[in-house]
Parts: sequence; structure tokens; C-alpha cells
Amino acid sequence: MSYYSSSKTRAFISFDVDHDEGTKIMLAGQAKLPDSPFSFIDASIKEPLTGDWKGKVRRRMSNIDVVIVLCGEYTHTASGVTAEVIIAQEKGIPYFLLAAYADKSCTKPTLVTTV
Repeated sequence: MSYYSSSKTRAFISFDVDHDEGTKIMLAGQAKLPDSPFSFIDASIKEPLTGDWKGKVRRRMSNIDVVIVLCGEYTHTASGVTAEVIIAQEKGIPYFLLAAYADKSCTKPTLVTTV
């Protein structure tokens, strides 16, 4: 089932798949509401960081307008999130950081300058 509407911003959700999947599911659920400005097209993948996984992410980001980076307690250690932000930067896709929890210390991804 697709939640895409041409009036909504197409978003990719980048998140720590080991710690914040529940929050991602709740955020994606909110996108189903008629007043949501977002349509979630794709999200981080839980695959081993081997092979051409960055190429897979680049392809998944090919038809989006923005990347939403869910920041949880361990986002600074999630190398996949950092790589997804770098790919968004390389592709010129805007992104923003969103605290995943109001009652926890949320961290930002550790950004590096090379892929």
C-alpha cells in the first residue's frame, strides 16, 4: 500500500535500526494521517554493511525530497546513519535531525568528510 500523495513531501527516514525502530514505526504511522506533510518513501535498511550497500541506499534516495534523521540515544554510534547523511549531502538532498525521544538524551550522527 502506498501512502504517496503529490501534495506531500517525499521523505526517507534515517535511523538506528538496532535501537530506534519502534520510533520509526510510530513516525511512519503518523504519515498515514491526512494532515501529515510527509509521505515516507523509504527508510534505513537492516542489512550487514557489506557489498554495495551504499549503492542500494543511493538508489533508495533517488526519488525523495528530504531525509529525516531520527536521533536516539546511540545515533552517534550508528555508522549506517552517518553514511546515509553523507549520501544525502552528496546528492544535495536536504535533511534535518529530529529527536526520537523527549525523555532521553538523543545524539547526532557522527559526520565524516569522506565516504
